[in-house]
Amino acid sequence: MNSLPSGVFLDRDGTIIEDAHYLSRPEQVRLLPGAADAIARINAATVPAIVITNQSGIGRGIFTDDDHLRITGRLNDLLAESGARIDATYYCPHRPDEECECRKPGTLLFRQAAADHGIDLASALYIGDRFRDIEPGIVLGGNCVLIPSAETPADDTLRAVGTARVAPSLGVALDWFLCTN
Repeated sequence: MNSLPSGVFLDRDGTIIEDAHYLSRPEQVRLLPGAADAIARINAATVPAIVITNQSGIGRGIFTDDDHLRITGRLNDLLAESGARIDATYYCPHRPDEECECRKPGTLLFRQAAADHGIDLASALYIGDRFRDIEPGIVLGGNCVLIPSAETPADDTLRAVGTARVAPSLGVALDWFLCTN
């Protein structure tokens, strides 16, 4: 049996919830099928479930930090209804042209979460629907899984095939790494 990952880093939009493009209102939050059950499996394995998300809508003035916090609260409420929880959420509010270290594929938020939650970055699992979501895991030596969505560019999937794994769902990705039997 493989050892469990030290933490699971999850992208939010397109991985846990439907990608609503600049999600700005809590009522827009829609869990993807199976996402809550998958996150509950992470919780049952006593592995930290951490969301790392780019939220450039804040930097673009489309929505505010407070809007983001309300959306995070709604996501947490929906997950709790299914017995699941996110242990922490880290987000980058910057626009892509600001070239900060916290915007994925930058690793700053991953390193901060690892320090806050005692996660070994090289034994963590990185999951997302864009290559930029899993690229930090490649850089940091972790296990990476791309879950293509309708929004995932074909080039992202091709890049992931050569450097990571590709799964049809969050549940399947976790089947590979959460050996609980």
